[in-house]
Amino acid sequence: MIRAVFFDFVGTLLSKEYEDITHQNIIKEVLNKSKAENIDVLKFWEEYEERTREKFKEYAGMPYKPLRMIEEEILRALLEKHGLEFSPDFWEIHLRMHQKYGKLYDEVVETLETLKREGYYIGIITDSDNDYLKAQLESLGIIHLFDGITTSEEAGFYKPHPRIFEVALKKAGIRGEEAIYVGDNPLKDCVGARQVEMLSILLDKKGERKEAWRECEFVISDLREVLVIIEELNADLSCPKEQGLKKEKKGQ
Repeated sequence: MIRAVFFDFVGTLLSKEYEDITHQNIIKEVLNKSKAENIDVLKFWEEYEERTREKFKEYAGMPYKPLRMIEEEILRALLEKHGLEFSPDFWEIHLRMHQKYGKLYDEVVETLETLKREGYYIGIITDSDNDYLKAQLESLGIIHLFDGITTSEEAGFYKPHPRIFEVALKKAGIRGEEAIYVGDNPLKDCVGARQVEMLSILLDKKGERKEAWRECEFVISDLREVLVIIEELNADLSCPKEQGLKKEKKGQ
């Protein structure tokens, strides 16, 4: 019986499109602070994003290092490349821009409120620094909807290391098979969840991750589909004759 639903944050609850806008504004503000001239903000942002993606890949499953430190190191190196000084208030800019421009996917609140109303434990499991996540959840007005929040900072490891999932399950007081994890990264979210016997749901809004769908039990394009999946899974468990439903669905 499914009793809990855990979510990733960025790209799952927090809109990836608005996250890009947020980061562009961070870069714009940093360059202004550094008195940069004749630098293309979008090209600088693209290089920053590329370096950040590659660095985060390196840290997958590794012991925690503050995201603030990682991002500061990347930005500092890029600024030095252009002969510019690093802005010491980068993290304050980072938090402020996220609070200003961050936006949830349209169906997030409806989905969370429905799960809450139906009595499910709702949690977050995400690679994040505590101060960033708390500020974001408060700014977005959804922190009250979560029963538990687990970050890589708290667990000491980045996904897909099982430790972060184990910490979240312990807080909830449930077993892995009683929970579902919803994320947007097949290799970090689905693989990580499977290590602790959690079912995984991949949110792939634009169908861009088809090559890795096999890593996840379910693939959706709208978070409201989570409600349908849970209803069917719990119906299967209460009706043994229908146990083949999930396998048939995945094979379609």
